[in-house]
Amino acid sequence: MRMLRSLVFGPTGSISIGKKFTQINWSLIFLISLVSSIGFATLYSAAGGNLDPWAGRQMTRFAIGMVMLVCIALIDLRFWFKVAYPFYGFAFLLLVAVEIAGDIGMGAQRWLDLGFIQLQPSELMKVALVLVLARYFHGLSYAEIGQPTRLIWPALLVLVPAALVAKQPDLGSAILLGLTGAVIFLAAGVRIWKFILVGGALAAVIPVAWRFLREYQRQRVLTFLNPENDPLGAGYHIIQSRIALGSGGIWGKGYLQGTQAYLQFLPERQTDFIFPMFAEEFGMAGALILIGLYALIIIYGLAIALRAQTQFGRLTAVGLIGIFFIYAFVNMAMVQGLMPVVGIPLPFMSYGGTAMMSLLISFGILISVYVHRDVRVGRRAIDDD
Repeated sequence: MRMLRSLVFGPTGSISIGKKFTQINWSLIFLISLVSSIGFATLYSAAGGNLDPWAGRQMTRFAIGMVMLVCIALIDLRFWFKVAYPFYGFAFLLLVAVEIAGDIGMGAQRWLDLGFIQLQPSELMKVALVLVLARYFHGLSYAEIGQPTRLIWPALLVLVPAALVAKQPDLGSAILLGLTGAVIFLAAGVRIWKFILVGGALAAVIPVAWRFLREYQRQRVLTFLNPENDPLGAGYHIIQSRIALGSGGIWGKGYLQGTQAYLQFLPERQTDFIFPMFAEEFGMAGALILIGLYALIIIYGLAIALRAQTQFGRLTAVGLIGIFFIYAFVNMAMVQGLMPVVGIPLPFMSYGGTAMMSLLISFGILISVYVHRDVRVGRRAIDDD
């Protein structure tokens, strides 16, 4: 029991749990709670002024997730360093399990039915990927990171799960895994010219990759280029989204007054297209306030990364807040027609259990980096303890 407590909360002589509790970044938690509350209200509106079927469940998940967040924030940073590879292996096995026994929904095999929750392993893999890449690069010097052979292993850590997720098929999550890996690579000090080289190689294989895309994925790209080409078919989602965004004007139509949602013109208003619904009711002013709250959360995350005293802590914080930024940016760009529709939810707004839980776990680890920002991490620190 003493060994387990030492592993999770740190060795004897480390910061007490009570002191850790006072050092939690409560301002960041307040911002997360504020955005989530806006999400609850929007889901309530999406259901026509009812807690069922979305808002009530989302509130319950959030309450459970917040307890998890605080508990995770108290866990010693050295614990996350030690379990990075086992956690990655566990998430990878879940991805393999999806291929064998996953549930099929909306044409994709993405979920594991655990009875009490539909688990989407790709969400856990995003967190695991950040931890394992942060641990790998923590042990390398800047000169070693500059060696191409040193990048083969971390590249495989990104590409193999991304390929499994793309096969489900879940192109949006596969792209997000790739972008998450790119954020860690860049923060670790991988040189820009290597990103340019990889980008050029990817551009060169686009004609080949196009042949392997499924028909609906090709249609999404074509719709992005010209949604008016099929306004009642593939282009319907994005056209209705633009109408909702524009009809809100500056101040919006008012809470519970959005016609696009209530008349069911706006599809998936509780998940991927929740931002247009919110903007229709609260207008550009409300949308800018929401974007401002997202920006504050990102700023807090980057500040935590800058204050971390170890490479592992810095890379973990950058990677986790990078996931949050990519979620928000891609979703908002997608519903405005600036990117193809790839099915990425809006953080703390869109309805969804696994996405909510994975985000709260991410922020729990992020706050753990803040609480343990002065803790030494690595082989030497572990040996000394």
